[in-house]
Amino acid sequence: MINKLIRKIFGTRNDRMIKEAKRYVMQVNALEEKMRAMSDEELKGQTNLFKERLAKGETLDDLLPEAFAVMREASFRVLGMRHYDVQLIGGYMLHKGRIAEMRTGEGKTLVATLAVYLNAIAGKGVHVVTVNDYLARRDAEWMGQVYNFLDLTVGVIVSNQSLEEKKAAYQADISYATNNELGFDYLRDNMVFDMSQKVQRPLYFAVIDEVDSILIDEARTPLIISGPVEGGAELYHAVNKLIPHLKKPTEDGPVDFEINEKDKQVNLTEEGHQHLESLLVEAELLKEGESLYDSQNLKLYHHVDNCLRAHYIFHKDVDYIVEKGEIVIVDEHTGRTLAGRRWSDGLHQAIEVKEGVEVKPENQTLASITFQNYFRIYEKLAGMTGTADTEAPEFLEIYGLEVVVIPTNRPIQRKDYGDLIYLTQKEKYEAIIKDIQDCYTRKQPVLVGTASVEVSELISDLLKAENIPHEVLNAKQHEREAYIVGRAGIPGAVTIATNMAGRGTDIVLGGNVKLEEELYLAENPNATEEELKALREKAKERQKEVLELGGLHIIGTERHESRRIDNQLRGRAGRQGDVGSSRFYLSLDDHLMRIFMNPKMRSLMASLGMGNGEALEHRMITRSIENAQRKVEGHNFDIRKNLLQYDDIANDQRKIIYQQRDDILKAEDISNAVKMMREQVFAEIVEKYVPAQSYAEQWDLEGLTDILNKEFRIEIDFTKMLADNPNLTEEEIYNTIIAESERIYEEKKKQANADVDPTQFRRFEKSVLLEVQDSQWKEHLAAMDYLRQGIQLRAYGQRRPEQEYKRESFILFEEMLHQIHYKTIRFLSNIVIRVEKPEEVQETLQAPAEAESKVIQGSITNAADIDRLVDEIGTIQEEGIADTEKAILDDIQSGALDAKKGDNEPCPCGSGKPYSQCHGAIELNEKEHDLFHIGRNDPCPCGSGAKYKNCHGKIR
Repeated sequence: MINKLIRKIFGTRNDRMIKEAKRYVMQVNALEEKMRAMSDEELKGQTNLFKERLAKGETLDDLLPEAFAVMREASFRVLGMRHYDVQLIGGYMLHKGRIAEMRTGEGKTLVATLAVYLNAIAGKGVHVVTVNDYLARRDAEWMGQVYNFLDLTVGVIVSNQSLEEKKAAYQADISYATNNELGFDYLRDNMVFDMSQKVQRPLYFAVIDEVDSILIDEARTPLIISGPVEGGAELYHAVNKLIPHLKKPTEDGPVDFEINEKDKQVNLTEEGHQHLESLLVEAELLKEGESLYDSQNLKLYHHVDNCLRAHYIFHKDVDYIVEKGEIVIVDEHTGRTLAGRRWSDGLHQAIEVKEGVEVKPENQTLASITFQNYFRIYEKLAGMTGTADTEAPEFLEIYGLEVVVIPTNRPIQRKDYGDLIYLTQKEKYEAIIKDIQDCYTRKQPVLVGTASVEVSELISDLLKAENIPHEVLNAKQHEREAYIVGRAGIPGAVTIATNMAGRGTDIVLGGNVKLEEELYLAENPNATEEELKALREKAKERQKEVLELGGLHIIGTERHESRRIDNQLRGRAGRQGDVGSSRFYLSLDDHLMRIFMNPKMRSLMASLGMGNGEALEHRMITRSIENAQRKVEGHNFDIRKNLLQYDDIANDQRKIIYQQRDDILKAEDISNAVKMMREQVFAEIVEKYVPAQSYAEQWDLEGLTDILNKEFRIEIDFTKMLADNPNLTEEEIYNTIIAESERIYEEKKKQANADVDPTQFRRFEKSVLLEVQDSQWKEHLAAMDYLRQGIQLRAYGQRRPEQEYKRESFILFEEMLHQIHYKTIRFLSNIVIRVEKPEEVQETLQAPAEAESKVIQGSITNAADIDRLVDEIGTIQEEGIADTEKAILDDIQSGALDAKKGDNEPCPCGSGKPYSQCHGAIELNEKEHDLFHIGRNDPCPCGSGAKYKNCHGKIR
């Protein structure tokens, strides 16, 4: 009672916000005559004037009245559409970062232009978000005419665009896009290896059309970029056959590998490397002369490592069991089986091959984000819809967005009849067909809303049986959708649609004149203005006829779980003050009624003596159904809120990783970061083998020496150091390791920088760090997925799953950061710089006299995805060689050596052979051979019979 009195005196929050907006509307209206008096050029020039004023310190709020007035006048001149006062209110709410609830037909597309234009003046890029590509293209083309008139650029972002097309679209002042494309582009941007490959700018302002659909209905579906786990089953099968041929540590004589059960690793010995490489060559998995550690073979090494671990680290009936043809992991702590869980990084596949069971392909999450967290990145967010008020608490709590109900331009005249409830679905459908038949006979257009495609097809079949022509709306065919919706308001039209289909396109009574004109011009390109005028007159007559018949009639075949969806269907009728009507037909067999209604309802209806075909209609029952819907809405909100709690934890981690990626990409030199990582990694290793405040007798100096040698190629005899200096401290050991590692690394850098561009090695460091970080982030996402799947079981132990998830995910995140540092330093410590000097080439070919190239090789274990990096870096190997060779081939192909063609003069390549038997022969064969794709071991195309690498491949 008191609350009602307070609202009556002071008004509601919604009333106060509308009142606030009206003050600005009055200012906009006062400027209308001034804008109308301007020429087109003067009106266009206002945009640059606004930008100058903004640069001098004025705010967008200061510019708002004039900017809105300019947009209103420009819209009228270009489109013939003038913003109503209520549309100005809507535009104001969007600019303020709120959700404007506006009824269907109130012109939301036009409303958005006000806030979009004002915020685009800032030059930071404004995104207008739609639910499908068709609406994005349509609105960009339609409203783009006004923006272009005002000297603003417009871009459209849709699927299957090239990198350059997308970058151009994002650089536009205003970009139209779907929510899916924006989200995926954000994820892809955070997987690039160069800042120039990013397409999005910092996210500034987004206006979301049909905001309830995107931020509520799709909130539970994350955007995921996934990819197959490295390694195919065929390669695992081939490698698995070779493992038994390696000599185990239990055998006499030199062994091929050592087993480190503590760290769950298997390390090949020098003899093992040679033996394994010979086996791989015999199996045609490795080319003769290549090393297992060559960049192109790192994928193969990864498979070998996994197979060794599968055979000698992971044991059947201890670490896993074979059950029903599947590998089931056994929890090492509890001994319980973990059904549905899989080891990552291809290890599970290696064990499947070992046990001879079916090898299942794996897809792993590479990047993921929910719409909830993506759109919260924007500096400012706003939205529009016809139905948001029922979800206002969720918008406010999750996104911080207030919902403002905007008054309609004209009073609503639609009649919403009470629900009719039948005992069975059969009776309900009979009543629906009867209602449609009545409307069709009177030529009143009718729209039938269904909850599923299945029901749409059922209604369609029933109408066909009655010979009633109709259209079925297929939401997948967006262009077709616009055509069907455009004609759904003509006399006698019967349209069946799912509840969500056709959003964003108004049903115009009498038919969409613009659409009819387009279709007519497509068939009659030479149509005269008189013919088009006749079309418009017919449309007016049809509109008058439909209005006299009662406007569009809406039939709902059942109630949705959300009142919002029902209101959307009803909102298709009665646009802009038109007449219309709506009614829902229900049965006790409907999903909502069966699950949420009182079970006594059926017996109550039977006791009232209801017979076949009779319906029950009462306001109390309608209210009861709405209460049931509120319960469902509350339940679904709790689910979304719960999911967001978990995703927020992952989102905090995602922000850190993506920020680190950006910092790496932007940095020209990351040597200081690498130095810090090195100090941290070696500090942890020293702490493990030489614990702080411990006695020398407790130190494991042999283990420390061994791990530094095997993992980081650092050779220091700490046992001898201790013998020489009995007072040796942990700090001195640590400083010695740091000094030696930095000395070795600096030597590698100097050697690499002396041979090639000094920036090359810095780029190499960045690429290594990015690859390792991406690899570990991918593994971390998989671990988080596994954790999330089983975390609810913690509730049985009287623990809160959310707190447990937060605690354990933090531990996983810390471990991931540790692995990034460790693996980066290990990889950089293992690279070997090898310099090759090619033979001198005669100056007549203008080739370098002594071209040098370097090969960067690494001994890497378990660095997933690293092969792409090393392939890229490995191209350095051809520098100085390829240039010389290409110079020769270019001369041949350009005709520079034609003067020697066919004679016996020495070939200018320096081989000593006559030209006709050397490069002249290559020229003759160039139709049969691709000179730039000849393998090193392929026969030389000159016809000598020797391998290319021993013949013309030696020309360097």
